[in-house]
Amino acid sequence: MTDFTSCTVAVSCLLPELEQPARLLATRLQLPLQTVDINTAAAELLLCVGSDGLSLQATGSGAPGAVRVDFVEGALAHRRQFGGGTGQMVAKAVGLRGAIRPTVLDATAGLGRDAFVLAALGCEVTLIERQPVIAALLDDGLQRARQAGGEVAEIAERMHLLHADAIEAMDRWSAEAPQVIHLDPMFPHREKSALVKKEMRLFRPLAGDDLDAPALLAAALHLASHRVAVKRPRKAPAIDGPPPSAQLSGQSSRYDIYGKKKL
Repeated sequence: MTDFTSCTVAVSCLLPELEQPARLLATRLQLPLQTVDINTAAAELLLCVGSDGLSLQATGSGAPGAVRVDFVEGALAHRRQFGGGTGQMVAKAVGLRGAIRPTVLDATAGLGRDAFVLAALGCEVTLIERQPVIAALLDDGLQRARQAGGEVAEIAERMHLLHADAIEAMDRWSAEAPQVIHLDPMFPHREKSALVKKEMRLFRPLAGDDLDAPALLAAALHLASHRVAVKRPRKAPAIDGPPPSAQLSGQSSRYDIYGKKKL
C-alpha cells in the first residue's frame, strides 16, 4: 500500500465526464475516489482531475489554493524568458558556463522547477520523485508541456521522470553516471512568500522532512562523476557528511557544492 505519511488523500474529478480517468488514477495510486464537493470531502487532500490537468487541493475552511505543475505558462514561462540564463544560482551551482552543459540527475525533483530551468538551458535532466502524488503532478505537467509544442515541448523532451526512491535508484544505477546530481531535501525552513507557504502546507503532510538526507548525500556522492550540488536554506547547517568544497549563497538559500573533478 502506498505510504502517504500523515494525511488522508483521495482522487476527485472536477467534471462528471472526467470520472473515468479519475477512477483509473485512483486505482493506479491505490487511493479512494471521492466524487463529492471539495468543501465536504472527507480526505484532507484531493488530487483533482480537471480539464487543464491535475491539481492538488486541500479541503476544509481556510485551505490554500490548488497547486499544479505548469511548465507552459505562469511563473516558469516568465523565468524561462527573463530569469537570467546561466547567471541563475542553480545554473552556477550545477556548473553551467560557456558551452558546458553537464548531464544532471535531480534526485529530489518536487515540482520540477529547478530541473526545468536546467533543461531550458540545454541540460539533459533525469528527475526522481518518490512521493506518488507529487510524481503524478509532475508527470501530468510534463505531458502537457510535450503536447504544447514549440520550445516548451523541446525542453520537456530533455526531462526524464522516474518515480522511485532516490537512494535506492542511485544505489542500483546501471546507466552512465550523471555528471552532476542536484539535491534539494525537504527542510523545516520558513520562507515568507505566499507561494512557498501554500506549497509547504500541501506538501509537508505528504512528504514529511527528508530525515534520510545524509544517506541521500552519500548515495549522490558515490554516483555523480563530477559534482553534487545541494540546495539549502541560507542559514541551515550542511547535511551531515563530508564538508562541501564550495558554497554559493543567495538571499534566502544557498548551494553546498561537493566537487569530485572539473567539468
